[in-house]
Amino acid sequence: MKALALVIVLIAGFASAAPDTSKRPIGREGPGATAVQTSIEPVSRVAPTDVKLVAATTKEINAIWRPILRPRAIEQKAMAQRNARRKGQVCGDPDLQGDAVGPVPGRIKGCGIEEAVRLRSVSGVTLSQASLMDCKTANALKTWTEKSAKPALKSTGGGLAGYQVAAHYACRTRNNQKRARISEHGKGRAIDISGFVLKDGTRLTVLKDWNSRHGGALKSMHKGACGPFGTVLGPRSDRFHRDHFHFDTARYRSGPYCR
Repeated sequence: MKALALVIVLIAGFASAAPDTSKRPIGREGPGATAVQTSIEPVSRVAPTDVKLVAATTKEINAIWRPILRPRAIEQKAMAQRNARRKGQVCGDPDLQGDAVGPVPGRIKGCGIEEAVRLRSVSGVTLSQASLMDCKTANALKTWTEKSAKPALKSTGGGLAGYQVAAHYACRTRNNQKRARISEHGKGRAIDISGFVLKDGTRLTVLKDWNSRHGGALKSMHKGACGPFGTVLGPRSDRFHRDHFHFDTARYRSGPYCR
């Protein structure tokens, strides 16, 4: 009991000795002195006079975020171009423009194409002559065009615009040699390209530019064709291919044959 009484007396003593006001720092007098807040009540802040708050209506907000519609004439032109591409596509691909031909019989045994197309352009690159081939070969030509030919010439003459086609479908033997096997050209699986037309009108040829300052681009394209095509022949292969690239889609167990 005595201990409890002592605690009560001590608490009462502390309470009576507590100051009436809290100790706050006293502001310094003189130039540059800042006023010290003497009250512990919160002070409301006043917004700068140069800030204007604008209450936007829901209609105005929707108008800001609403996409701007293109003029009707531009939409109609885009649709017409899309429909034209779809109408001219072959092999079910708008990037392959041409005509569906169907079966092409061969004049000798081993020649012919079951489902032929006559290709005029591939991925925007025009062929100098509409070329007969099957869809497998057309698709390989597209892959090579997009992944190799276009990138190799993207900084030359404004880029690639056209192919100079030296040969496509032809019912004949390999290299026109007697008693040789039927060429892949005779099966619609091959195309020969002898040159390239650039967008600025410049023309590069395999014969003249293989060892010119553009030779690096031509060699890059030749190398890039190995894979999309099963057979790739060029100036280093033999005397029959000094002036053109031969590409075909024949497949071999040992992999692509590229020379």
